[in-house]
Amino acid sequence: MDLLNPLDAIFLAIESREHPMHVGGLQLFEPPADAGPEFVHDLYAAMSASTEVRTRFRRHPSRTFGGFSSVSWSHAEHVDLGYHLRRSALPGPGGMEDLLDLTERLHGILLDRHRPLWEARLIEGLDDGRFALYMKMHHALIDGVSAMRLLQRTLTDDPLDSQVRVPWGTAPIRESVELAAVEPTSSWQQLRKALPRMVRSTASIAAPLRGAIDGRLTMPMTAPRTMFNVSIGGARRIAVRSWPLERINRVRQATGATVNDVVLAMSAAGLRSYLIEHDGLPAEPLIAMVPVNIRTAAEADASEGNMVAACLANLATHLDDPMARLTAISTSMREAKQVFTQLPKLEAMALSALLMSPLGVSLLPGFEALPRMPFNLVISNVPGPRKPVYMQGARLDSNYPLSIPFESQAMNITLTTNGENLDFGFVGCRRTVPDLDRLPGHMEDGLAELERAIA
Repeated sequence: MDLLNPLDAIFLAIESREHPMHVGGLQLFEPPADAGPEFVHDLYAAMSASTEVRTRFRRHPSRTFGGFSSVSWSHAEHVDLGYHLRRSALPGPGGMEDLLDLTERLHGILLDRHRPLWEARLIEGLDDGRFALYMKMHHALIDGVSAMRLLQRTLTDDPLDSQVRVPWGTAPIRESVELAAVEPTSSWQQLRKALPRMVRSTASIAAPLRGAIDGRLTMPMTAPRTMFNVSIGGARRIAVRSWPLERINRVRQATGATVNDVVLAMSAAGLRSYLIEHDGLPAEPLIAMVPVNIRTAAEADASEGNMVAACLANLATHLDDPMARLTAISTSMREAKQVFTQLPKLEAMALSALLMSPLGVSLLPGFEALPRMPFNLVISNVPGPRKPVYMQGARLDSNYPLSIPFESQAMNITLTTNGENLDFGFVGCRRTVPDLDRLPGHMEDGLAELERAIA
């Protein structure tokens, strides 16, 4: 038995049919120039042959007292790759609309808790000759940074490298750490050792929270209610778009902001215009929860699950001036990061779990009557490959991360670096977020505003 950390346990505990808790990604590949008509078929066969499955991809919730537990993992002895990896074709002529329609359906379906918590789908039939790989994993298994590192290890910067690597396979990843046997008592021993530190963390967290109460930080439960902050269903709506990183960097260099600050400013401008379009912009600023990686490079291979801090960012959507909005966002993020850098990792994760805990409360009857939200949506920036990468000679053209709309959080924005671009994935509740495909256009307008302001 392998214990979950508190944040991973929350992701399992709050999942339901209406609230799938998996993260995913949609990657589009350009086949090599000499690829024949059987290229995707042969790729699928090679991927299916990777039957040596890593520990992470064998995990499913353990049964405790005859039911499912969100406390510990069990490990499947056999993984049925015929179930977890499948091949699909779009109806011809297959366009991006058809691909997103299929992806929306796949992303809205719960993972089977009797099996390891991941699935992949190789998709062909796009009219431009590209093919796609959609993969989803339960958020209790992995955070976005770890997922992207797994992706990068399965790809290569050599277009002539014909070896097929898969995220679940043992070959690309250091196994010496992950495949070490876990005795049933060892996890409990680790928990017993951690308890004194968790008690001490209360005092550690108190000082930063006092600073927040003094008004220096964005506090949870201060976000205004918007059209995104309603009860959601399990069906999903998805939009995608890419922006040249060069454009974001020009704004960053001219203003002294970070890339993430500029991304948040683009998002704030897009959300402001979207809400105005739907007659739903509140007088107070929207608050975004922004996950920040606290995993060191040395921990990239040695640790699993989630290791992120949950920063709250004031999006300043009440401000009409784009530069004033960017300044407010930069200040908010800088002060939030200062709090978490004062804390050891365990305490930072405990504080993040505290910020996330209202998501569990939101599943209780009567929550919608509360006047305030913990935050309005999640906006996450996950580092990705910075140069062209390939899979069996096929170039990764686009890499759209797809994350989770939470209960009373009907919208999620996640992005990643892909060579010279930033690739954005927008995921919304199908029932409560209309016209999601218009949001990327509003964000383009927001970036153009910033470019005009620095010209």
